Amino acid sequence: MSELVDVLDEKGEPTGEILPLDKVHKKGLWHNASHVWVFNSKKQILIQKRGNVKYFPGFFHTSAAGHVDSKETPEQAASREMKEEIGINRAPQELKKIGVLKENLKIKKQNFFNNEFLHVFICRYDKDITVLEIQKKEVNEIEWMDIKEFEKEIKDNKKTKKYVPHKELYNFALKAIKKELK
Repeated sequence: MSELVDVLDEKGEPTGEILPLDKVHKKGLWHNASHVWVFNSKKQILIQKRGNVKYFPGFFHTSAAGHVDSKETPEQAASREMKEEIGINRAPQELKKIGVLKENLKIKKQNFFNNEFLHVFICRYDKDITVLEIQKKEVNEIEWMDIKEFEKEIKDNKKTKKYVPHKELYNFALKAIKKELK
C-alpha cells in the first residue's frame, strides 16, 4: 500500500484530497516533501547513496528526504525521515528550515510526474556516523563529503549524473550551510 499524502494546489495550499502517493505521481499532482541536509564543523555535508528504490536507485542524494504523510507537518516528516533513513534522532524544532522550493520532475518512461513543494532543512551533526543505523531498504550508504568537492561535482556535467537531479535544491542548501558555518 502506497503512503497517503495531502494533495496541494499549485500555490501549495491543501485541496482537501488525500491520495496514495503512487496515484499522486501518476497524475502529476502537487504534494509536500521534506529534505534534510546534515553538515558538520569540518565543512562537510552528509550525503546518502540511495538503495534499491523505485526512482534513482544507486544515485547520491540529500542526507535524508521523503514525502510528507497526510496530516503530518513538513517538520515532523523531516525529523521522521532522518531517524528512519540515517539513524539521526532530532526533534522537529532542532532542525532549521531554510525555505521551500517548488519542483517539477518528470520521468515519462516510468509514468512518474513529481510535482513537489520541497521543504528544506539543515542540521549540524558533529558525531561519528559509523555508528548510525541506516535503513538498508532505502539507503545503501552514507558518507561525509567536503562542501567544495560537492560543489565541483554538481557543476561537472559528467560527475553530476551520479546525483538525483535536484541542482536547484543542492545550490539552495549549500548557500544556507555555508552561511551557518561562517
